[in-house]
Amino acid sequence: MKPILLFAALSAAMPVAASATPSETPRPEQIDIVDAIECRLDAPVYNGFALALNGEEKIADERGWVPIRNKNFLMNEYELPAPIVVAGHYSTRRIAFTSSGVLAILDLADPALLAREQGIANAVDPNPMIEATIASGKATPREIEAATRSRKFLGEKILVDRTELPAPGESFGARTVIGRNVSNVTTHLGKTLYGCSYRIELIDEHGKPF
Repeated sequence: MKPILLFAALSAAMPVAASATPSETPRPEQIDIVDAIECRLDAPVYNGFALALNGEEKIADERGWVPIRNKNFLMNEYELPAPIVVAGHYSTRRIAFTSSGVLAILDLADPALLAREQGIANAVDPNPMIEATIASGKATPREIEAATRSRKFLGEKILVDRTELPAPGESFGARTVIGRNVSNVTTHLGKTLYGCSYRIELIDEHGKPF
């Protein structure tokens, strides 16, 4: 998982949340996967956990997570030994790690249902395409129905957007963005992806990314 390694390396140079002392910072093996999915971690803590999944700590193996092969090379998927509950009342045994975060894979065909509960809007509006298909008069009722059902959903609610400029004598600072995500993807038809992204970007003294 090279992208996760990159984020972990960046986070190693960044301080943990100002309110936490070293004794309060949880070790990777102490992290609850639900806390990671629900955006309850600071970005360096999450990245340390993601790095340890298949590192020396072998957290995934120790917890009995079974790797699942899928057609999406951007997702490292696992089956858990027992169900977890996320977003209040959705149960699943499938999770997936991406380059910047972790997702629960839910048996929910329409992401909009969960998104409404979370106050998350769809950044990819399919209505213009559907309306154009109907207006053309060339599509069959079955094609129109398929277009309506296969709507793409991609939404995020930003929970943390923190910029830390370089301290005196340092060459870089960081911008940390933590966001709750709801989406779907064609490799997992009939599923809703719900989780959290933890992004760290190195910035210069002007707040510009390197």
